[in-house]
Amino acid sequence: MSKKEYLKRYLFFFLGLYILAFGIALSAKASLGTSPVASIPYVLSLTLPFTMGQLTIVIQSVYILIEILILRKNFRPFQLLQLGVVLLFGWFNDLSLTILSGVSPDHYAVQWFLCLLSTFIIGFGVSMEIRSGVLTLAVDGLVLTISKVLQAEFGKVKTIFDCCQVAIAVICSFVISHKLMGVREGTVAAAILVGMTIKLYNKKLNRFYERIGLVPVQK
Repeated sequence: MSKKEYLKRYLFFFLGLYILAFGIALSAKASLGTSPVASIPYVLSLTLPFTMGQLTIVIQSVYILIEILILRKNFRPFQLLQLGVVLLFGWFNDLSLTILSGVSPDHYAVQWFLCLLSTFIIGFGVSMEIRSGVLTLAVDGLVLTISKVLQAEFGKVKTIFDCCQVAIAVICSFVISHKLMGVREGTVAAAILVGMTIKLYNKKLNRFYERIGLVPVQK
């Protein structure tokens, strides 16, 4: 690819990364339990003296390590750039939470509206991130790796992986605080719907992506 093509793809990637972080922050503000991708750091942030963004950096770094263990010699050094992406993503998380600091819905219907809206925003962000074809967030890099190894559809693997993250968050909640915190009905809904919305965006926006020159990258 030309330098212009790389620049366009990286700009698209970082825009998608922020949209993803904003969607996660919105899901947290809905107060129905945050999105699965942030469920573990969110639960830990409720009891530990660290922000959700800081804990996100730690958890995402663990995902990179797991990806390395799976791929072994097939893990390309270039993929270590995911560490930089993780740091930026953690900062985007905390920035978005600051921007949305005034959002505090007290009506259950409004909470559900924000929760469902965040699901579509998160799905769009992930779709942009994956279509950019340059880098991926650590969690999506791990899901991509698993889907390739198992030869399974990304959206389906994403849904299963999200459910696993929710289960771990629940365990962490009971182990640390001896009660359920940070995981609610909105978390379960997002675990089921995010993978579906990614699949929907990939299908419906394919022509749009091609029109702006973002053809799939052959790897």
